[in-house]
Amino acid sequence: MSEAGGKGPARGQQRGDSGPAGVLQVVVLPGDGIGPEVTAQAVKALEAAAEAEGMAVTCRYLPVGGAAIEEAGEPLPEQVLRACRQADAVLLGAVGGPRWDNLPAERRPEAGLLALRQGLGLWANLRPVKLYPPLAGASPLRPDLVARGVDIMVVRELSGGLYYGRPSGRWADGSGYLAVDTMSYNTRQIERVLRLAFDLALGRSGRLTSVDKANVLSTSRLWRETVDALRPEYPGVTVEHMYVDAAAMEMVLRPWRLDVVVTENTFGDILSDLGGALVGSLGLLPSASLGGDGPGLFEPVHGSAPALAGQDRANPLGAILSAAMLLRYCGAGERGLRAAERVESAVARVLDAGYRTADLEEPGRRVVGTSAMGDLIAEAIREGSGC
Repeated sequence: MSEAGGKGPARGQQRGDSGPAGVLQVVVLPGDGIGPEVTAQAVKALEAAAEAEGMAVTCRYLPVGGAAIEEAGEPLPEQVLRACRQADAVLLGAVGGPRWDNLPAERRPEAGLLALRQGLGLWANLRPVKLYPPLAGASPLRPDLVARGVDIMVVRELSGGLYYGRPSGRWADGSGYLAVDTMSYNTRQIERVLRLAFDLALGRSGRLTSVDKANVLSTSRLWRETVDALRPEYPGVTVEHMYVDAAAMEMVLRPWRLDVVVTENTFGDILSDLGGALVGSLGLLPSASLGGDGPGLFEPVHGSAPALAGQDRANPLGAILSAAMLLRYCGAGERGLRAAERVESAVARVLDAGYRTADLEEPGRRVVGTSAMGDLIAEAIREGSGC
């Protein structure tokens, strides 16, 4: 079994048998913009792969983000969070849009996403950045760079940093306004995500790049000290420290040098989005957010793209590959791992057959819509079920 976007075996944080009587219980949060469209395709793939492995899946659909604001007046209603906590996994589409941009920060759709991550106790975000060979022409990298491959696992700390630090806000002062965001980390937050990254590196190439800004930031100096303190416990892992600006350059100039990249919240957000450019589209990237024993949150890296909503043009592959990560990390054991591999294999075969969505359009390829791409992936999963 190979990890989604990975090079070697990795079990992640399995939770044991999923759901009552082996039923995988998934809360689906379609969200806003293109979220409902791409999530529908992810569910097609999820159900097809689960059926091929003899797994039962139930999906419960609930609102989050802007959809929840319209329905319940807040971006993450308490009953939605409660249902997510009781599930085996949560599949999210995307949140946000200009319709809600003028709301106070605490009531905007993005606040619901942050509250969901916090409410589920999620502290590690896995973002595979993998260039599929059939999409080599979609990458902006030179052919000689593409030929050496792009296969990076970005491990992003998810519970601290600027997105959660206090104080945070804007106040009037003599110059007009003062805006403050606080980046804070403690040793425990750093150590737990580093251990996960070290374990992932052991299951891949044995190479770990820790990204920080230790020449400027106190939090980064603590981060680097914690990496060095843990290093002796993992003699099979070669560790390299890298400043975040240098890491961004390395991703573009020599992406093959990077394998597992671990970093704090904001840096991980930015670097993984850069990864979307390297592989040809942000619409290709999945993610898994994990914590302790509770359910994981699985979502494509892209945003809600409201300009594309309702046009059947959005790329659903990031959402579909997020469903694969859900199967891999939901606690379904070997069947879940095999189901995840079925989804990943189906995506590769459909791309190899020349099918593309509009964001990946290239001469000689057949462009299909969001729903058609989902149907192709689901059919490829079913066709491969006898293999």
